[in-house]
Order: sequence, then structure tokens, then C-alpha cells
Amino acid sequence: MISEDTTSSIPSKRGSSALQMGPRKKASTSDPLVSHGRHFGRTVFALCNYPSLLTNGILRLEQMEDTPLEEFSAEYNNAFFFLLQLLESYPGLLERLRNGSEEEILHVGELIGKGAAGARGDDTKTLKSAVLDWIAPKGEAIRPPLHRNSKIDRGFNHELTGSLLCPAGLDWNDPQTKDNLRSGELLVCGDQWPVFLYAHHTYDAEDPWCGLLRSRLLVCAYKHVFTSPSSVDREPKATRSGNARLHGMNSVTIASMAYIATQIRFALSSSSVFSRTDTVTDSETFYHSLLDLLEDPDESKEVDELLVWWNHQVFPTSAAAKRPITANSALSKIRQKRFALKQILNPNVVTS
Repeated sequence: MISEDTTSSIPSKRGSSALQMGPRKKASTSDPLVSHGRHFGRTVFALCNYPSLLTNGILRLEQMEDTPLEEFSAEYNNAFFFLLQLLESYPGLLERLRNGSEEEILHVGELIGKGAAGARGDDTKTLKSAVLDWIAPKGEAIRPPLHRNSKIDRGFNHELTGSLLCPAGLDWNDPQTKDNLRSGELLVCGDQWPVFLYAHHTYDAEDPWCGLLRSRLLVCAYKHVFTSPSSVDREPKATRSGNARLHGMNSVTIASMAYIATQIRFALSSSSVFSRTDTVTDSETFYHSLLDLLEDPDESKEVDELLVWWNHQVFPTSAAAKRPITANSALSKIRQKRFALKQILNPNVVTS
């Protein structure tokens, strides 16, 4: 946790302009912060301008003594919450930022951002090909064929990828719906979730939580990224290697589910370049819409059950996969305090 001295005054070293800062340091791939950024982006907060997050966050720490939380916007409060998670996850980072110049803060942000962007790029590249193996009908080839190195024929252009990307609640088998999606007459926003998010790709309008984020496709992609490509079709014991083990990860996080869903949505699309500001795929809106639901305290019961299910799929030997958190336990109290902190940081969220 962040100690109370985080609100103490920080040396005013950020008043100079960019012209006075001198040459910027080159982000080194060997810096530990790059590796940390790779994991942080995948598991905590993926689509973010890290230099801006750190710069604004340090200023926020300076202002907290004199400015009530309610005077900050909800968006600003959410970003600050992610900063706190970043500071908690990397010992010594807070002190480095508090004592650093503006150039140093920006450099740290670039290192973390370099890691997050590098991981996202690596995952985008490998999933582009791998996803075709997971969506192909069992024992059959995809017809017409989809190219592994080109995405132009994916998205709504192809029967298979189109059926998976079709927004839940719409009928892909309806010729008019299909034509409108293919022509672009029916625009799909990021908060219109595709049916592939659901178990067996089946959406129940009467119970929209049923099967949500429990599709085999998502599990395959998650294992591919976090526990190694070879673990996708093997027994759970194969999950001891890969990115999860490298970073001591033994349970699924909310943000990592949203990250994988965003990656698969992009892999199925016809877009060739992943960009958080792309208005066509609207990936940023999609990612944040999932986070908004999964981090909503009102949905905690469903989310806890979902995490237990996910941990059983990916980390079956982990304690997190055994059962939901016991009521009134120390762990449940910690979770409640975390939710309370998020309530303070985001006053617009109302709980029942």
C-alpha cells in the first residue's frame, strides 16, 4: 500500500519547458521497468499514455493535501487509481519519481510504455495466426481459406469471423443484418460486445451475464499469451512456464481478461494496425467498457464467480481457483476496502 507520506511535497522540478529539458534518454529494452511495463500492461492497464499518467499523477500527489477528491473528474480519479497500482507493484518507483526531474519522470513513463506497447505488439502478431487454429471447425479447414499473414479478408468480410464478431443480440444469419454489417451501414461501437465473448457463442438477452467471458476461444488466447503457446492444448500442468511464471503470476486478473478479449477482437477483424485511437475497431472503448463492468462493485458476485472459473481453467492448482472468497474473512474485508477506495476515487459510481 501507499504510505501517507506520498502526499508530502515533491521538489518542484517540473516547471521547465520541453525546450529546456535537453536531449531525452533513449528507452532501453534491458531496463527492468520495460519488463515490468510488459506485465503491467497485460494485467492491470493496457491502453494508456504512461508518461502522461506519471506526470499528472505526481502533480496530483502534490495537490491532494489541499484539494478535495470530489473536485477531480472521474476520469482523472480512475487514472490516479491505476497510478497507485503501478507504484505498489514496483518497489522504489515512488521515491524515484518524487526525487526525479521532469525529464526523469517522462523517461520512466516511456520505459513502462515501451514495455506495454512491446508486449501488445508481440501478442497482436502471434495471435493473428494462432486464432485461425482455434476458430477452425474441428477436423476441417476454414472455407474459404483465411490467410495467416493478411487480415483483409477477415472481419465481416468472412462468414466465420463475421459470425464471431457479430454484436450480441443481432442475428448474423439474417441477410439484412449481415449486409448492413459488411457495408458499414450498421456501425459497431466498442461497447457492442461480440458474441464470441460468450460460452458456445450463445447470448441470452434475458440473462446477459450467462456465459459472458467464458468462451473457449478466450481461454485458448489467454493460455497462449500467459502460460505459453504449447499449453493451449495440453493439460493444466503445462502452465508452469511462460509470462505468468516469469512474473510470479498465479491468478487471473480482471484487466487481463479484458486485454485478451481486446486482442482476439482485433485478431478477428480486418484491421491491419492496432491503435488505441482507431475509431474503426474502437478498441479503447471496447477495453474500457469491459473494465467498467468487471470493476463495478455492484457486479462483484458475478465477477468473483467468473474469476474462480477462469483460475480453474488457467491456474487450476492455485488457491484462487478453489472457491469464492469466504464472507467476513480477512480477504473479503481487504476486497471491501479496495472497493471503498475506488468509490472515493470515482464518486460517480453508486452501489446498492
